[in-house]
Amino acid sequence: MSQRDVLAELRAAQVAAPAEVRERVRLVVAESPAPPRRHVTWRRALVIAVPVAAAVAAAVVFTRPSHPHPQAAEQRAIPHGSAAAGADKLAPTITTRSGTPAFVPSARNRVQVVGTTLSLRIATAKDVSDAVKRAVQITTSLSGYAASVHEQTHGKFASANLTLKVPRAHVQQAMSRLAQLGTITAEQVQVTDKTAGLNATGREIARLQKQLAAARAASPPNPKQIAALATHIQRLQRSEAQTRLNAHYATIKLHLATPPAAPRKHGHGPLHGVVVALRWLGIGAVYALAIGVPVAIVLALIWLAVRFIRRRREDALLN
Repeated sequence: MSQRDVLAELRAAQVAAPAEVRERVRLVVAESPAPPRRHVTWRRALVIAVPVAAAVAAAVVFTRPSHPHPQAAEQRAIPHGSAAAGADKLAPTITTRSGTPAFVPSARNRVQVVGTTLSLRIATAKDVSDAVKRAVQITTSLSGYAASVHEQTHGKFASANLTLKVPRAHVQQAMSRLAQLGTITAEQVQVTDKTAGLNATGREIARLQKQLAAARAASPPNPKQIAALATHIQRLQRSEAQTRLNAHYATIKLHLATPPAAPRKHGHGPLHGVVVALRWLGIGAVYALAIGVPVAIVLALIWLAVRFIRRRREDALLN
């Protein structure tokens, strides 16, 4: 008889335990202490974990900011002014949003570069076009000119940007007359004193002219040195003339625009609150599922592992 046949017969045979053995096992079981009752089970843990996960998800959803922080009011004044040399003095910039134009400080015995920015709100697009024409007329009447004019219209919205050049002696009058074209929304004035730099340039030119005169009187004269000195003097003279020209005319940056369109207000029906509540409940349910399902799976795996280990111990005890 083969080994497989022997195993099959042993498995098919039903061997009854003697009465003495059964009585002894019953007594051993009766005398053994009862296993301690577990207060924490996988079912109780699951019942607690799922509501906790849902509460955490709801807290995350409802405490999350839905709107960005309000930004500060946009500064529409644009600073304007040329870069000053090391010896130049930059006067404090004056910025205002009042209804009257700011005072433009100016000294007649000083060489100063004046730059101003004026923003006006105009009622309609047609008024913007009329204001552009009027601004050019005001500038011309004060012996100035328009360096650039850019105007654009989109339906009811229109804007224009003008760069106006006005003699420095008339800049305050020009600002006052231009401010009457609309409502002032932003204004800025910047004055840069060029007197010290021009004085230094004049002294440098005088020193170079003495060197040039000495180089021409030398015997024999050096043509390269004479040409270099003459070129340097001409360059300084052109720079000085350009600085004085810039100081003669003040620059006015004029911005004209119609009021921006007001944001459209959307009305809400009587059931808007219910729809919002349902939407947030749906979002909370999604978060709860996203957090609760993995927790439930982990608890189920732990329960299966504990059950498997218990069965293995019982089988080992019976064997």
